[in-house]
Amino acid sequence: MRRHRRAALELLGPIGLLVAVGLIGSGTSASTREDFVGTLIAATTVIAIYVFVGNSGVISFGHISFVALGAFAAGVMTIPALIKPTVLPELWPFIADNEIASTASLFLAAGLGALYALVVGVPLMRLSGLAAGIATFAVLEITHNVLRFWEKIGPGAKTLSLVPTTTGTGTATIGAVIAVAVAFAYQRSRRGRLLRASREDGAAAQAVGVRIHRERLLAFVLSGALAGLAGGLLVHQLGSITTEQVYLELTFLTLAMLVVGGVGSLWGATVGAVLVSFLDTVLADAEDGVGLGPVEVTLPNGASLVILGVLMTLVLLLRPSGITGGREFGLPSDRGAGRWRRFGR
Repeated sequence: MRRHRRAALELLGPIGLLVAVGLIGSGTSASTREDFVGTLIAATTVIAIYVFVGNSGVISFGHISFVALGAFAAGVMTIPALIKPTVLPELWPFIADNEIASTASLFLAAGLGALYALVVGVPLMRLSGLAAGIATFAVLEITHNVLRFWEKIGPGAKTLSLVPTTTGTGTATIGAVIAVAVAFAYQRSRRGRLLRASREDGAAAQAVGVRIHRERLLAFVLSGALAGLAGGLLVHQLGSITTEQVYLELTFLTLAMLVVGGVGSLWGATVGAVLVSFLDTVLADAEDGVGLGPVEVTLPNGASLVILGVLMTLVLLLRPSGITGGREFGLPSDRGAGRWRRFGR
């Protein structure tokens, strides 16, 4: 009974936090509401990264590639076909002549994210440590340059605009909750347990028959699908997007969220995404100038990234497992039976 209650809390904790963000955001002004929507989309992205990095222990700098692919695919395919020849004259005919609804584009974004992750993951999931990090960063670079310069599939270096803006607090909340549910189901599945076993001791896992390459690839594809979904939500929130918006800065920011919250748990990924996203919003506003009573504070341009970098460094130095300690959500009464449960420990 206690085990089932604990499992329920581990799922309901992140969901409750995200639903609270969505409900609070829905009652705010239009400009503030967009910040809450951005937080929910950031949570979806970070949870997508957690599905692979948190369970495998392999660092990935390439997950924003799937976000970018999902964003541009969903954006291009929802622009009305009548105006595509005008705004995107170089598109392949089968892209230019067709359009789909915004909801369908989210499924397309998730599917392409999964497919791309499968293609690049087959060779990359054999790597570990520094080699894996460099290889996934190479995927990010390749994706960025293809999207930036190949106008057969998108706007190239120009801004992709005229995308329907359909992602509000409701849609963003549903997307984030879906990501939590998928991540929770995976990490409690047999596949998730096998992958975490390989994370703790790869040699021992192989010795008992765990096929590490296959388990990593499955998690990589699943996380690619969720990242693609996050990209679709993002482009339908903004209504326009450039390749620079889904590149290095977003990569750094989402990894900071995961590290600060705690890379070892779903609760940590969710908390880190919410806290760092709100902090990033406050710092970005401070760069434009904010009033603190009679004093107006204006931070230098780029200060938000510097401050987040310092924060991530301090967390790594003082609390390497993140502010949640790598633990899942639980009630204080559960701590006597081993504190909060750590998956894979």
